[in-house]
Amino acid sequence: MGGEEPADPLRFTVLGPVRAWRGITELPLGARQQRCVLAVLLLRAGTTVPAEELVDALWGERPPLAALGTVRTYVYRLRRVLGYGTIGPDAGGYRIDTAPGSVDAAECERLAAEAARHRSAGRAEAALAALRQALSLWHGEALPGLPGPYAERQRVRWAERRLELLEARLETELELGRHDRITGELTELADAHPMRERVSHLRMLALYRAGRQAEALDAYAAARRTLISELGVEPGPELRELHGRILAADPDLALSTGPLRPLTNASEDPVAASSATPSPEPEPFTPPPTPLPAPRQLPAKSADFSGRQAEKAALRQALLAPGTPVAVICGLGGVGKTELAVHLAHSLAPHFPDGQLYADLHGEDGRPAPPEEILGSFLGAFGIPRDALPAGLTERSVLLRSVLAGRRVLLVLDNARDARQVRPLLPGGPGCAVLVTSRARLTSLTTACTAELGALSPDEALQLFTGIVGEDRVHADESAARELLAACGHLPLAVRITAARLAHRPFWTLTGILPRFADGRGRLAFLRTGDLAVESTFRFGYDQLTPAQARAFRLLAVPDAPELPLDAVASLLDLPRDAAEDLAESLADASMLETPAPGRYRYHGLLRDFARSLGLGAERTGALDRHEDAIARFTTAADIRHGLGDPVGAAEHHRSAHALLLPTTEEPREPARQGAGGSGRV
Repeated sequence: MGGEEPADPLRFTVLGPVRAWRGITELPLGARQQRCVLAVLLLRAGTTVPAEELVDALWGERPPLAALGTVRTYVYRLRRVLGYGTIGPDAGGYRIDTAPGSVDAAECERLAAEAARHRSAGRAEAALAALRQALSLWHGEALPGLPGPYAERQRVRWAERRLELLEARLETELELGRHDRITGELTELADAHPMRERVSHLRMLALYRAGRQAEALDAYAAARRTLISELGVEPGPELRELHGRILAADPDLALSTGPLRPLTNASEDPVAASSATPSPEPEPFTPPPTPLPAPRQLPAKSADFSGRQAEKAALRQALLAPGTPVAVICGLGGVGKTELAVHLAHSLAPHFPDGQLYADLHGEDGRPAPPEEILGSFLGAFGIPRDALPAGLTERSVLLRSVLAGRRVLLVLDNARDARQVRPLLPGGPGCAVLVTSRARLTSLTTACTAELGALSPDEALQLFTGIVGEDRVHADESAARELLAACGHLPLAVRITAARLAHRPFWTLTGILPRFADGRGRLAFLRTGDLAVESTFRFGYDQLTPAQARAFRLLAVPDAPELPLDAVASLLDLPRDAAEDLAESLADASMLETPAPGRYRYHGLLRDFARSLGLGAERTGALDRHEDAIARFTTAADIRHGLGDPVGAAEHHRSAHALLLPTTEEPREPARQGAGGSGRV
């Protein structure tokens, strides 16, 4: 990767996940600690950061012995990805020089300073525009998930900075007479930060100017109670003074000239602007005088839903949090994402009295629904005629945000293909919540909670199975039932299909159908009923893969190993470790492969059956040959390292090298394979 630097500029984000792009291409930044090194350099761009400070940033007072070497490795990898001229060694440390506007944190501070200049010059509209632009740079918490004391300090610092800018924006809105628009947002903010007196001050003033004096006084009382109970102090002098002025109905608190309008292009002089004929500010949508309908679009929930208690609790807590939370349920096809989402949405419906919207985005079947069509459907549910809908995606998205403003609505977006399909459908203000299901991990979407579903536990699967087949039949041969469920990999769709077939065939015995599950082809053939089929569900996911991903998906299923380490993946794919890891991780992101630990990969048993059913031909022989060659190389390396003259030690290291590539532990929740020959081979 040496030579000339690419011409496209670099862009970085730290106000959210640490990410980098060259032009429109996102760059792989590696592990969390490596991203943390980049974050330190970016937040101190243009200055030299000593290597010892990078060690402190990552590990604090107790660094490992090889800390400096690890930091140098991280910097080397970052230079290889970003370009060798991007990060330079400098006086015992490292330095990154960035172009203006290329780092969101620096751009945020520039816009904040610009807003301050506009406010001091009396240009409130320009200040508001700069503040909105600065706040739009945030994509969730700064540096989320990064380890080390530095990242923790920066998360606190930037969370405070965002609140400061948000307060400045709301104060500017008040100066412009837009109190009616921000009372709801201020209420949400005060609930989230009850001891922040500046927020209470702005909320009280907005309520008073909106003609809601009693609510303004209630807001003061609530703030005072919190401060006394939590800190044992009375409100500060500014808040007490405002309370007294509201009690006295001080006329100076009201806007005497009415709402300010945007300054004209002809002049930024407030006097000149006041003499001009004001033009009303355009609104994207004005709700009709009659109340909008409250749509109830959730599909019927299953009567035999079971399990997922931990996931339900975490998702419920996230979706009821202040703001506009977005929660994602992801996982393998057939794992029960939609069923969990619908069940959870029904339980949350009382918290969202203004409506529950539902849409199937068809992301898994190769025919993803265009966002503008979904927006049209949602807007129609609120009574907006089709001939009144704007044509463009952006305009429809703005219209939906306007309709949802000030309302409590739950949106369920089922079967999303990717984050790009979801973003235009998200509400803009507080009060609403969004629940998304997808086979893909929507890592670029800012979420409050992500629940990655795996197979059911054996007891959860038995509960689901019993609810369909019947207690008498299951209790008569519970051991056979559990063996059947293990053969299904405890996958909810497979369990449901097996149970449905048995429920409609009362004379079949559980023991009698066990031979149908003896091999992969038999299992997949049995697991279909009506319009449900495990194989078809997996096929939808496979058809979305790129050719390289599809080849990797087939080849990694060749060994009869419950789990594959990265060295085995690389040998099977005939690729360098980095490229092999990228492919394996992309399959995991698409829920076509599981990764129980870094550098370890495995299939759900039924998904491996499907992968093997696709056929390989000569590819299979080549993969096995490469795999055995890799085992031989590792064994020889172990022999050389520990000495060929020790037959006991050599044998031990032979076994260790073999075990490294082909684990011998039992695969979780899978039955013993029938007819598997050899050690680690099909």
